[in-house]
Amino acid sequence: MPDSDGDTAKAVVRRTTEQVQGGGDFTVFDELFADDYVDHTPQPGLTPDKSGTRLLYQSMRAAFQDFHAEIHWQSVDGDLVTTYKTYRGTRRGTFPGVEPTGRAVTFDTVDVMRVRGGRIVEHWGAANLLSLMDQLG
Repeated sequence: MPDSDGDTAKAVVRRTTEQVQGGGDFTVFDELFADDYVDHTPQPGLTPDKSGTRLLYQSMRAAFQDFHAEIHWQSVDGDLVTTYKTYRGTRRGTFPGVEPTGRAVTFDTVDVMRVRGGRIVEHWGAANLLSLMDQLG
């Protein structure tokens, strides 16, 4: 029998990946991220809260308008959802502070998100940003 709580938590994270990161729908972002959300691995220069994560997602969408991810797998342990995915996009905007190149980029990420009551409350992540920076030139 499937774990309905785990299935629900995976669906929340999948919606974040597909509709917010991939689709740029920040109404869904507000729906899925708790107001007291904490990012335990924020990007340099960003706050470890909901507004910092919103800024990260918005800057990625601005630099890579076709930004999207392929989810390879997800697993659930209690209220933690671990997702392995590959991001893709074409650099059409400034990122990070460097003019666009038109180059396509690909990088892998593993994210862990704690989901409670249908909302994301915590995040830990490891992205292959060295690969991304190499591709950006």
